[in-house]
Amino acid sequence: MRVVLIGATGMVGQGVLRACLSAADVTKIVVLGRRALEGYDDPRLKVVTVPDLASLQLTDDAFSNLDACFFCAGVSSFGMSEAAYRAITYDLTLHVAQELLRASPAMTMVYVSGAGADSSEQGNSMWARVRGQTENALQRLRFRQVAIFRPAAIFPEDGIQSRTAAYRWMYVVLKPLLSVIRRISPDSVLTTRIIGDAMLNAVRRGVPQTVLKPADIHRLASPQA
Repeated sequence: MRVVLIGATGMVGQGVLRACLSAADVTKIVVLGRRALEGYDDPRLKVVTVPDLASLQLTDDAFSNLDACFFCAGVSSFGMSEAAYRAITYDLTLHVAQELLRASPAMTMVYVSGAGADSSEQGNSMWARVRGQTENALQRLRFRQVAIFRPAAIFPEDGIQSRTAAYRWMYVVLKPLLSVIRRISPDSVLTTRIIGDAMLNAVRRGVPQTVLKPADIHRLASPQA
């Protein structure tokens, strides 16, 4: 399996990268991002830095004949106007997706959205509406398969931390509660490891439906699914 990962420095992206590095059937990992990636040494790994993804033009052969894109990049809408949030969440995502599709037309797109995204595109919540627009636009592109992940609560594992300070404090405060919820209802709280395994399985086995909620992601991560 040959994959490209976008958002590898984020919390979810770190989990997906570790899953790829641990998988024997992943033979090539291209990390595409704005900053260098440190702390990893694997011959399968190639890091391509692009300061402005919004103007990305793929000419590198590293992006040819890839099997999947794991799109884990994203920003919080807090304090942002709809235009600014849309430019990053919708415009940038669609531009990168179209470039990747031209380079590898047979790839699977796995996109990390969020619980509550509004597929109708008509709701009052700005972030949910823009996320829904992005999901719908990706599904209209001619990828071999599109899988939309909508995680809710995510439990970081293996020393992984969010790059956002407020989120790091939030996880410290909520960790005991999330641990209890995981014991009571394991498929309602995902982990970074579960999300990574589920993404790989989405490419290996396909997905039962395009939009995957937490319980769907949890099932997909299982080797027996």
